[in-house]
Amino acid sequence: MEKSTALGTNRTGIDMSPVDVKKMLALTNVTPPSSNGDERAIAEMRSRHIADASVIGSVPPPGSLKGVASTAMQKLTGKNPEAFIDKLGCRLAFERAGVRLYDALIVKASSIPGAPSEIPLDTLRKFRNEELRHFRLLEGAIRSIGADPTTQTPSADVDGMASLGLMQVLTDPRTSLSHCLEAILIAELADNDAWQLLIQLAAKMGMDDMARDFETALQEEDVHLAHIRQWFKESVLDDAAVAA
Repeated sequence: MEKSTALGTNRTGIDMSPVDVKKMLALTNVTPPSSNGDERAIAEMRSRHIADASVIGSVPPPGSLKGVASTAMQKLTGKNPEAFIDKLGCRLAFERAGVRLYDALIVKASSIPGAPSEIPLDTLRKFRNEELRHFRLLEGAIRSIGADPTTQTPSADVDGMASLGLMQVLTDPRTSLSHCLEAILIAELADNDAWQLLIQLAAKMGMDDMARDFETALQEEDVHLAHIRQWFKESVLDDAAVAA
């Protein structure tokens, strides 16, 4: 694979200029902190904001009679269908993002001169299409219980914020294929655990057919994870010029 690390004119470390280090350290003695104290002040401020904050979002009521009946039935059995719908919406959003992440990875892998044949583009396209199929599966699952798949649920909102950096890594022209594989690995690790939890939730909600469909999706995600993990490991070992 292409080398993602190289010696160069990196000026971020203080060892690049020992003379200036002495001046910089001397400056700290004549410029004391602008305020006294430690991290407790910022922690107290955050605590006040947390105490005053409302929820990050909500799950809307069902928009169909089927959804109303389904929700009412779950309420009668002491379950909270809103939590289930929230996680369905979260996975839906994440799978949609997964399609875009793989789109960006395919562009990266096909644009780097001499890209390694160990990462076949056909396999990446297959993974991308499976992410899209999982999105469609979740869309159908949400509609099947009378909920709205176009809603951005609270967990979907949070996951979207958490994954913004992954897309930035994959779409940065300067990142290497190895950098992008690491970003995809982070996404696939989170995705794998989230599918396992969703399967458990579906089963406990009495959605056995849905849980079985999700098991199939998880099996495909397991394959994604295994390949991405192996490709990333090989890229790092190859970059370090050590045997796998």
